[in-house]
Amino acid sequence: FTTFFSQLPDPAIEDQGKDYIRPILNKYAAICVRCPGYGTRTNTVILIDSEGRVTFTERNMINADINQWKTSTYEFKLHT
Repeated sequence: FTTFFSQLPDPAIEDQGKDYIRPILNKYAAICVRCPGYGTRTNTVILIDSEGRVTFTERNMINADINQWKTSTYEFKLHT
């Protein structure tokens, strides 16, 4: 299990789903806590389709700056 995650992100799949997931993140990013010195720093979306394909996308604030975000997307298939 640890070995699997140490190989992420896989450059071959890093950009897959980006055009699909970005509008979802942008739409729901408004559901954030914003207070002086405290607030939402990470947004996570997990999509699982009927064939067990998973898209896990997470957006993290960089240096506590609400205008700087890093988005990471990982895709994999669930074992049945």
